[in-house]
Amino acid sequence: MVSEKQFSEAAERYLDTLYRVALNCLRVPADAEDAVQETMLRFWRTETVFDSGEHLRNWLIRVCVNVCRDMSRSWWKRRTVSLETCAETMFDDPAKRTLWNEVMSLPAKYRLPLYLYYYEGYSAAEVGELLGLNVSTVQTRLARARAKLKSLLEEE
Repeated sequence: MVSEKQFSEAAERYLDTLYRVALNCLRVPADAEDAVQETMLRFWRTETVFDSGEHLRNWLIRVCVNVCRDMSRSWWKRRTVSLETCAETMFDDPAKRTLWNEVMSLPAKYRLPLYLYYYEGYSAAEVGELLGLNVSTVQTRLARARAKLKSLLEEE
């Protein structure tokens, strides 16, 4: 089991990242909070030994993505909240809010790789590892997501 000190340090360091990943996946703040709570609970119970902070961060994000997938499969968890509400809590700049709303309007298979690559700073190989995809698949999805975003933003 994880020590109380390790848990506190991890919570302080990674909760915001996990929340943003969960919000990106689920689009509902309350569900994102539940997913983060479940992720941290699994971290508390894990017997895994982490080699570094990066290993821990990757493990937490991978678990969070899996928890979000499990939650999105559950029929009673499907609730919606306007994307503008989510963006207002995350960004002060209207231009960033607009871009975020456009990113969130993309299909999930494009949205999550784009988010991890640009907002969280993972490489295409790391995104592929986190999502269980080939690097070439991630690169293709990123290219298609950028093309879709470009066309959406040009329409406005």
